[in-house]
Amino acid sequence: MRRLVSLTIALFLLAGCAGTGDDTSELTVFAASSLSAAFTEEIGPAFEAEQEGTIVVFNFAASDSLAGQIQSEGTADVFASASGTWMDAVQDDPGVSDRRDFVQNQLVIITPPENPAGIGSIDDLANEGVQLVLAAEGVPVGDYSREALGKAGIANEAEANVVSNEEDNASVVAKIASGEGDAGIVYESDISAAAGNDVVAVEISDDVNVIATYPIAVVTGAPNADLAEEFLAFVTGPDGQATLEEYGFTPLT
Repeated sequence: MRRLVSLTIALFLLAGCAGTGDDTSELTVFAASSLSAAFTEEIGPAFEAEQEGTIVVFNFAASDSLAGQIQSEGTADVFASASGTWMDAVQDDPGVSDRRDFVQNQLVIITPPENPAGIGSIDDLANEGVQLVLAAEGVPVGDYSREALGKAGIANEAEANVVSNEEDNASVVAKIASGEGDAGIVYESDISAAAGNDVVAVEISDDVNVIATYPIAVVTGAPNADLAEEFLAFVTGPDGQATLEEYGFTPLT
């Protein structure tokens, strides 16, 4: 019996020592999928290096999906959205603080490297037989794409050519890179050299293009609100803005 009690006390003390020695803080960031390369390759590691003992855990998806997860799970410290609409939803429930716009993006057409359908402008997306891949309605890049097609006056014809509605911009890029469509519409950041995607870009003229403004905020009830505020300051600061520009985004001026 004495030996059992001694062993129990030893294990208790060992567990206590292990607990007090763990100074790691975990920051959970829910971010639009278009931010994945910049956040995981540059901004996350740089922030961890600046905030000793911090681990940044990212959850990337379409902004509409992330908003739903935040409202149902409540596990995010930071929400970085590709759409003000979905930030508005989270601001209503469960709430946000320190909300600010931090970067912009615009649209571009992508094709496989050989450009089999000969796409040279947005008008060509209405040509008969073109296999067009878009993000689904409700997904920010999908809504922005349909807005641009409407501004170009080809919404109905182009919509008839849609062969796949994808869950986010990364899925559109993957479909086109693998030759499963003739063209898609994604963000400029998706075709930056830093992103490294194997597709060809076709510019969309300024008169019909759509500018996406990205908001970021601390989620109400965040487990690490103070650290979340530090992350926002880093992303909106000079280093964060320079990194986003490197990855094809347009910093706010």
